Amino acid sequence: MTSDGMLIQEPLEMPAWYALYTRHQHEKVVAQVLANKGFEVFLPLYQVVRRWKDRTKQLSLPLFPCYLFLRGGTDRRSDVVMTPGIHDFVGSGGRPVPIPPPEIDAVRRVVERSMCVEPHPFLRCGDWVRVKYGPLQGIEGILVRKKNFLRLVLSVELLERSAAVEVDVSMVERISHREEDKVRYPLRTKAFSLLGKYSRWESAMSKGRSARAHVLN
Repeated sequence: MTSDGMLIQEPLEMPAWYALYTRHQHEKVVAQVLANKGFEVFLPLYQVVRRWKDRTKQLSLPLFPCYLFLRGGTDRRSDVVMTPGIHDFVGSGGRPVPIPPPEIDAVRRVVERSMCVEPHPFLRCGDWVRVKYGPLQGIEGILVRKKNFLRLVLSVELLERSAAVEVDVSMVERISHREEDKVRYPLRTKAFSLLGKYSRWESAMSKGRSARAHVLN
């Protein structure tokens, strides 16, 4: 309340995101039904090309099969879980557990910007980096190599599911491990520095090109 007696209304905190466990291949139907009931639903999808003998088709598939995300909804839990195709909220001890905001935000930003994202085996340890600029600025994840490309792996730890998006080594910087990560995932502190390896490789290649150019000139 201000000095003149006017009441200041505090901004309302947005409800947390929760994960729902669904029947196999029921994710899209469930998402549509919940949306029709007035719930805010997020079903991350990725694009894949499937080829048959007579045709080729691009499909949109769930990034995390058998899971989708719901903002709030715990006050209408029975209305949610009675929806055909839903098993229950993902949680512990019979209680729904919220998804940490940075995890859901990272997945949403990657998907909503139509980036080339794909499922990836769940990772608990690795070389942690932060994106320095671009549409994914500020997002943290584990840097891995797939063939000749580098990918940033984002994880939803509650589900033990991960997704990967291609990045350039110049876009990311290594970050120090958080104290809670050292306790929960001690192997992270011993992980091989992939970012450092590729930074040194890129530097060496650059010096090699400069030396060859000098000789040719």
